[in-house]
Amino acid sequence: MKRFTRTRTRTRTLALTAAVLSGALVLAACGSDDKDKSSAKASTSVSAPAAASAPASASASAPASAGAFNDADVMFAQMMIPHHEQAVEMAKEAPAKGADTEVKKLAATIEAAQAPEIKLMKGWLTTWGKPTSAPGGMNHGGGMMSEADMTAFKASTGADFDRRFLTMMIEHHNGAIAMAETELAQGVDPAARKLAEQIKSSQAAEVQQMRQMLTAMGGSTPSTPSMPGMNH
Repeated sequence: MKRFTRTRTRTRTLALTAAVLSGALVLAACGSDDKDKSSAKASTSVSAPAAASAPASASASAPASAGAFNDADVMFAQMMIPHHEQAVEMAKEAPAKGADTEVKKLAATIEAAQAPEIKLMKGWLTTWGKPTSAPGGMNHGGGMMSEADMTAFKASTGADFDRRFLTMMIEHHNGAIAMAETELAQGVDPAARKLAEQIKSSQAAEVQQMRQMLTAMGGSTPSTPSMPGMNH
């Protein structure tokens, strides 16, 4: 009987020991699992900002290549720069002298689009090792306004200014579109050709808009686009 009691006591002791060991193992496993999850979570939180700060895609207005251009590309930039500069000069007059809200909005759009393009084209010419202005005596493409035109334009105000702005800018845009078409036919630089395509598309849309605005004001619209090589 005493021996039987001893055996039962030993069996209970072993069972309790096994239970304690089993519990310890479970707790250790849970602790390890939690630690791994915490490490993974910490790793994720550290790497997240790196992904968020990844650089954005390259700008659509990429710089021109120093080795992939021809004379048509150079002439396109040299002629379009002063052409754009005159358009920006005209657009800057609208806030103070225009009467029509839509004319003022259009002028702001033209200035915002063409001012950065001037900087872009000057950068191309510098990269190509060419002067940023055309050689003396070269005209600046069709649609350019004469000094007399600009003087009369700047002296106008109100509804008269609005009509002059639209009439002159339609002709100015048509000249730029013709220059862009020449670049697309003869130029080889990818960036210059892409800008020419953008100018042709955006300014053609603006010409249609300005024709509608001018008709609504009772003005007549220019019907014959200016061609490259022809001064106004």
